[in-house]
Amino acid sequence: MPDLKEKELVEKVVDEKPVKSRLGILVLMIVGILVVIFGSLIIYAMTTTHKTSQSSTGISSPKVTKNVTTSKYVAGKDYKVTYSNQNVIDKSVLDKALGENGLNDVPDLMDSNKDTGANMAKVEVYYNKDKNLLVERLFENGYKNDEEKTVAVYDLTKKEVVDLGISNDINYKGLPLVYKWEKLAK
Repeated sequence: MPDLKEKELVEKVVDEKPVKSRLGILVLMIVGILVVIFGSLIIYAMTTTHKTSQSSTGISSPKVTKNVTTSKYVAGKDYKVTYSNQNVIDKSVLDKALGENGLNDVPDLMDSNKDTGANMAKVEVYYNKDKNLLVERLFENGYKNDEEKTVAVYDLTKKEVVDLGISNDINYKGLPLVYKWEKLAK
């Protein structure tokens, strides 16, 4: 029987933890819960502020401003865009290359001031599938006899202009015409 009494005494001592220990655990649990709640609120506030600042920044960004100025030129009235041989090159690849090359910047193309604008009347883009190149013929306002101002070669792999020369140096004949931009407004 003494073994049974000792066992009961040990269980009783284990069950009776000091009050300080239990209060300490309770305080730590409350502090932990408060940290989680306040941390969540701070993260939410920071995220909300960041989204708000992004949307307000977007209003004054140059891209949005550029779209506003682009809207003063109307496709079909001021200029005409023609895609052809679309089975030769993907339109999205072509559009991306034109954007990187500045050839879809309508206000710049339409600007006839030679000091600030491109002064373009027409842009023709041919595709060399074997070399993955775009050959771009650029015609200034007032061109005659289908003579371009310059011919540029854009490498789709390198994503850069690799040759900017005179039309005699670059052979585009026999390549499919995949894009044409023409100024209609005089």
